[in-house]
Amino acid sequence: MRIMGLDFGSKTVGVAISDSLLITAQGIEIIRRKEENKLRQTLARIEELAAEYEVTEIVLGLPKNMNATEGVRAELTQEFKDKLERRTGLPVSMWDERLTTVAADKIMMEAGVRRENRKNYVDMIAAVLILQGYLDRRSME
Repeated sequence: MRIMGLDFGSKTVGVAISDSLLITAQGIEIIRRKEENKLRQTLARIEELAAEYEVTEIVLGLPKNMNATEGVRAELTQEFKDKLERRTGLPVSMWDERLTTVAADKIMMEAGVRRENRKNYVDMIAAVLILQGYLDRRSME
């Protein structure tokens, strides 16, 4: 039993997976697509990864505005959530992802990752932060 974390962006989806004890999150992949509304291959890859890692639940980052309102990106993410649930048959929980991309960028900066290389990893690290936050909250309940 594992949980998958996703950071859904306009052209990429960062993917993270929990360990089997549901304690830690590890980044595994960034799914890239050529066009924003072309999701069939993205959904198929997520479905493959979910089967491979024996995922029982998905956590999807919800991009709220800083004032906690939801804008266009949040609406698109909600639509993606619906498609994910239909495609995988798994429950999908939403997790407030405000500032995860900023935190991911800061982590890479502190690790010495060059600025031009950070964009290659930021979505996967954001997915790790989303999933780790969810796992930490879950362990406190």
